[in-house]
Amino acid sequence: MALTHATAVRNDIADAVVDLVDAGSTDLTGDLVIMTSGDVEVATLALSDPAFGAAASGTATANAVADDASATGGTAALFKIQNRDNVEIFRGTVTGVGGGGDIELTGGVVIGAGTTVSMSSFSYSASA
Repeated sequence: MALTHATAVRNDIADAVVDLVDAGSTDLTGDLVIMTSGDVEVATLALSDPAFGAAASGTATANAVADDASATGGTAALFKIQNRDNVEIFRGTVTGVGGGGDIELTGGVVIGAGTTVSMSSFSYSASA
């Protein structure tokens, strides 16, 4: 049988993880960095301060995410969320819509150099 967490515990887990994004003092905010499969930066989007709202039903939703108005460009495959000191907190996969990635990009995974990359929504969920 798989382990499960009560909703209050899931909220605590999600809050504990996303609160780590606000730690540090090097930068004003944490970042969402979209990367190639080889961890090369494709685009970097600044998170808000604080980065996430309080969790509900085990899910914390990101506050506004700033556009990267001048992406480096490349083929997106991964992302990482890093804190203000650029320390990785968690990572996941990137695909086009319907590809099943943790982030699904509406314009596809090929991002042109100098283009604008936007994120309409992002959330972190603790497992049930």
